[in-house]
Amino acid sequence: MYKTHFERAKETVTWRQFARRGYSAFASLKRQVRIGVLSAATLGVAAQAEASLGTNPVPSTRQEDEHEERLEEVTVSGTMAPLTELQSARIVGVLSRQEIERAGVQSINDLLKLATGVDVRQRGGFGVQTDVSIDGGTFDQMTLLLNGVNVSNPHTGHLSMDLPVSIDDIERIEVLEGAASRVYGATAFGGAINVVTRKASPEPADKSGVEGSATARAGSFGTFQACGRIGLAANRLANTLSGGGGRSNGGTMNSDWRRGQIYYQGEWQGDALSLNWQAGMSRKAYGANTFYSAAYPNQYERNERWLMSVGAETKGRFHLTPNVYWNRTYDNFELVRGERFGENFHQGDVYGLRVGGYFNWKLGRTAVGTELRQEGILSTNLGRDLEETQYVKVRNQDSIYYARQDDRTLVSYNIEHNIVLDHWTISAGVLANMATSVNHRFRFYPGVDVAWRPCTQWKVFASYNKGFRLPTFTELYYKSATHEGNKGLRPEENHSIQVGMQYRRPGLTGTLRGFYHRGRQMIDWVMYNKEDTYHSTAFNLDNLGVQTEVKMDFTPLIGRDIWVQSLSIGYTYIHQERHDDVAIFKSNYALEYLRHKIVASLNHRIWDRLSANWSVRWQDRMGSYLLYYTDTTMGYLRGLNSGNLVNYHPYATLDVKLLWRDHHYDLFVQGTNITDHRYYDLGNVPQPGICILAGGTVRF
Repeated sequence: MYKTHFERAKETVTWRQFARRGYSAFASLKRQVRIGVLSAATLGVAAQAEASLGTNPVPSTRQEDEHEERLEEVTVSGTMAPLTELQSARIVGVLSRQEIERAGVQSINDLLKLATGVDVRQRGGFGVQTDVSIDGGTFDQMTLLLNGVNVSNPHTGHLSMDLPVSIDDIERIEVLEGAASRVYGATAFGGAINVVTRKASPEPADKSGVEGSATARAGSFGTFQACGRIGLAANRLANTLSGGGGRSNGGTMNSDWRRGQIYYQGEWQGDALSLNWQAGMSRKAYGANTFYSAAYPNQYERNERWLMSVGAETKGRFHLTPNVYWNRTYDNFELVRGERFGENFHQGDVYGLRVGGYFNWKLGRTAVGTELRQEGILSTNLGRDLEETQYVKVRNQDSIYYARQDDRTLVSYNIEHNIVLDHWTISAGVLANMATSVNHRFRFYPGVDVAWRPCTQWKVFASYNKGFRLPTFTELYYKSATHEGNKGLRPEENHSIQVGMQYRRPGLTGTLRGFYHRGRQMIDWVMYNKEDTYHSTAFNLDNLGVQTEVKMDFTPLIGRDIWVQSLSIGYTYIHQERHDDVAIFKSNYALEYLRHKIVASLNHRIWDRLSANWSVRWQDRMGSYLLYYTDTTMGYLRGLNSGNLVNYHPYATLDVKLLWRDHHYDLFVQGTNITDHRYYDLGNVPQPGICILAGGTVRF
């Protein structure tokens, strides 16, 4: 579950970077940081604070300064300007490196199951393909960032989680729940998830260092995975290179997979300028079982993703942070494995440039930002028809061409002001966004966050934010034997209200949050009768929910070391209401939300350096799926629609990891779904049963 950090601050440090390093947008540092001059871009890429606030500090009192001496963290709370956790008006959840190492999981997607407000719908095990959503939304309604860079996929959110990193590369995962378009722009409809990778720290000019690790695991279903990373720091320059891959038969019919990835990041620290960069590639191929339609159980898919970004930051009274990024996705989908029938090829590209700035003055902290983002796709299925002379040859194919294309440009400007008083924080801002696909007109998305702190342990918070999302190219154009897109879809809009409170003391954090999301033009794939195909349509949909969680670290809580090290438990309840008179036979996504979700984790010592981590997840999903029967009369495997709906049933899973930790190596055995429960996250896509993997990590 989420973790926050307390210790006594011993020194003031300079916050060098928002997103591509350890001090990213939502980060927590284990020392005191005074917020100074910050540069912030359209996506909230905020970030550098000087050792002091300068000549125009944000108003504070002696009491608040004393509180900052005791709290050793900085949290960016979903605003463009970073604030200390004590000051912040929004709550950001953090899955820390320690929790990641303890968890008995196989992929980044499995890690997100431990986040109370996150819904993870897997299409097959091992994170081969996963739909991730927040607060009852859909997988297209959240922004995914890698070290602060927006890597959300405008082709389809099904592919957004294709990251070129493994679990061992991750320093932490940060989760912001609730609309955040005023900070992160399009797709931050329901929240944001930021994956922060580990890095080598720049050393002084007269020092250098090398560190790294290698991990391998193998076990059930013929699974083998291996990865490694190496970091080199010297003369203010830091570089980290990692890579890995694996394969498995998947544990269920037509769910075999193989994949690999490579990732590189670096930074240089100068006296007046810092530079940062990252690049990565992931590639995978997998049996897609009944991923998109149970009528064709023998689907197959290949994905390849490339990404890179380069950023800089000047230092001084006003900090400027230009950043340029690009990512490309190749997708090859076979409706029938090994056959040309129903096969699609897609190439998606995203180019972006963002610049931000931040300054302090007598009335508080003001941040401004702008972004230019270009999204486009070449496809055999999606987009507008090209002239034959404009056809583009599909890579690695002799006689197949992209005959369709579409693109759009997004221009954004945002501004935010933060007022920090003795017991109050007020953050207010607005995003102005123009999309060439929607009338070339600017639309405005405001937001305000307010927090009241009666003392250092308690915080009461409330917020209102308006979010929006453009339809993906798949929702607009996709057409097959089972699906039909809708070119007339309009952008989704969301009015998000949150209220809650948080209690914190060393070793104990408790949070209670209520939310109401008033959604308009919410996009879903639906069937109107049992013989129908899926249509991309929109309706008004409200989500109302409550979330509570408690995290306990027993050593600081009781003042001595005991065998039980940590315990966390969280619960989310959601209720939906659709405002539409049109009868729907079957919803594929938007109405299939988690009514209840409970997650709990316990970590304890067994003997000496041996520990165990237990994770329990229970959830109850609303909605239903169509029951299909198997048919082979056509010469290939098909599913026949029975016309009968089957309700999703509640289920529980239990995961465990036994870990022996030494200074230079780890040995572990991990088991997922050790009760061997058969369940469905998405209709007709069975999840694998018990999976046992064993392995080790060597550090140097």
